[in-house]
Amino acid sequence: MASRPDGYRTIDEYIAAFPADRQALLQTVRATIRAAAPNAEERISYQMPAFAQHGNLVYFASLKNHIGFYPTGSGITAFQAELAGYESSPGAVKFPVDQPLPLDLITRIVQFRVAANPENAAAKAGKKKAPAGK
Repeated sequence: MASRPDGYRTIDEYIAAFPADRQALLQTVRATIRAAAPNAEERISYQMPAFAQHGNLVYFASLKNHIGFYPTGSGITAFQAELAGYESSPGAVKFPVDQPLPLDLITRIVQFRVAANPENAAAKAGKKKAPAGK
């Protein structure tokens, strides 16, 4: 993969930088997220494909031997039992490229994040508006 010197501007640019077999996996992840969050905005964030709706929902990326999926800590915690078969960290999970992608699980995690984000955004906005010292 050769990234652009100034970074990717779109998810299409990002996906196009990979071989055809990896492009197919990335397009499948993208379509799965899009179906689960039809009102989300596509963007590039941290040089990765991301979807946002009332804040960032999820990111994904192609790495050497896996597709990285980044649903934030809440997405990992809420589905910890189902993610037990995958290598994960507090905010990320690795889906090996030599195994079928868990599209149903990705869908449910994205739907969870869509439902949680308005509450998270409202809570953050409330904290920002509170006067200091009160």
